Amino acid sequence: MTETSASKRMGTPTDVADLAALLLDPDGSFITGVLIDGGVIATMCADQDVPADLQR
Repeated sequence: MTETSASKRMGTPTDVADLAALLLDPDGSFITGVLIDGGVIATMCADQDVPADLQR
C-alpha cells in the first residue's frame, strides 16, 4: 500500500498526534473531517474515471 500512496511511507504515531493537536487547537477549529492515510484514498480516486457531471 505504501508504494501507491502519495507519501510513500507508513504513518507514525507522531503523524496522528500532530493531527490531533491541530484539531484541538483554535487554528484547526474550521476543520470538520480529515483522512490521515498518506494520500491512499486520493490516489485511488485519481486512478478512476470521474463522470463528466462530477468534474469541476
